[in-house]
Amino acid sequence: MRHLKSASKSAGEKNANSANVASLVRKVIDDIRVNGDAAVRQYSEKFDSWSPPSFKLSDEQIQEAIAAVSEQTIKDIKEAQSNVRRFAEAQRASLKDFEIELQPGVFLGQRSLPIHRVGAYVPGGRYPLLASAHMTILTAKVAGVKHVIGCTPPIAGRIPHATIAAMHLAGADEIYLLGGVQAIAAMALGTETIPKVDFLAGPGNAFVAEGKRQLFGEVGIDLFAGPTEILVVADEHADPYTCAVDLLSQAEHGPDSPAILVTNSEAVGQKTLEWVEKLLTILPTANIAGVAWESFGEVIVTDSLDEAYAVADEYAAEHVEILTKNPREALDKMSHYGAIFLGENTCVSYGDKCIGTNHVLPTRKAARYTGGLWVGKYLRTTTYQEVRDPQASGELGRLCGRASRAENFEGHARSGDLRAAKHLKDEYEWIVVSRGNEPL
Repeated sequence: MRHLKSASKSAGEKNANSANVASLVRKVIDDIRVNGDAAVRQYSEKFDSWSPPSFKLSDEQIQEAIAAVSEQTIKDIKEAQSNVRRFAEAQRASLKDFEIELQPGVFLGQRSLPIHRVGAYVPGGRYPLLASAHMTILTAKVAGVKHVIGCTPPIAGRIPHATIAAMHLAGADEIYLLGGVQAIAAMALGTETIPKVDFLAGPGNAFVAEGKRQLFGEVGIDLFAGPTEILVVADEHADPYTCAVDLLSQAEHGPDSPAILVTNSEAVGQKTLEWVEKLLTILPTANIAGVAWESFGEVIVTDSLDEAYAVADEYAAEHVEILTKNPREALDKMSHYGAIFLGENTCVSYGDKCIGTNHVLPTRKAARYTGGLWVGKYLRTTTYQEVRDPQASGELGRLCGRASRAENFEGHARSGDLRAAKHLKDEYEWIVVSRGNEPL
């Protein structure tokens, strides 16, 4: 394995400001915890120059925003949401409640119950990520969440009409024009006017991500997210121009977004490098993508395609695109990725915007232990137990007593002993002492 291009910055440099971010976020959260709406308004004015009479959009404002969006954009939002909805519904259908009779008279069951109230953050900033409304709000509603609060920031002091339209069409029950840590903290903690949620979902910048990290535990979160990542696995049959276009398509997310090519063909690697440089002279977002490519772009050449798959698995990237002669081979060769995109016809951007799978995915190697946002993230797997047969209860009581005493849990043991005494007529001195001669 050898590098034709290495990242000029390390992960350590990328996270160099994390301590400052954490300190600022902690200050904002603590202030909102104590001062509620007043603090939310203060930070909205400071960071977004936005202080309307109410951060919550009225039905009239929402309808005005929808009316300001072109008919084609509304159609496109609806089509993308239809794709997301159909896939999410298939995911939900795959999760079955069940009950089994584990042994005669002993019934165990499992139920998937939706979270009651969810807060969905839809980023604005550099790009109005209206597709995040599909991924967070719509998926929550398919899961059965009763109440979804959506927050998105104003853009240059204005309402982002298309984003509001997407949030409404996705099924948001309330929409607040509020961004950044102040939005995350307000939803997680609750204020005088913003209800407290049980779970936070959605991507965001470093401050939003840190806010979710610090609030995790008080509320659930979808993922600890970092900058967007793409890794392309290409063989000698791949088109270098396609490799370059797709690498830059994700590098434009931000100046700290890694874009990596792993190939068994040095020719493909060299030509991809050449195309990247040419494309950066004409790409409108080159000022961002170029910085990301220079700082965190890599081109790696391996001795074989199997080695390329192994290298890619080690990176455990958020998005993995397979540009090889037999792309489905990667499903057997790889296991660590947020989402995998098979073949030249399937670009990562489809997943970001419209194909139907969720674009909120693990980054920074988190794909080694978790998947992305999906219907199941909005559900709580709960269990129930019922012992209907007295004989079975007595036998379990004996087992519970022995198992508990092996761990020195005498109180637990006595709960089991009591059932064994009632149903199997076992005798225990402590029961006789406490109950006297009263029959069990």
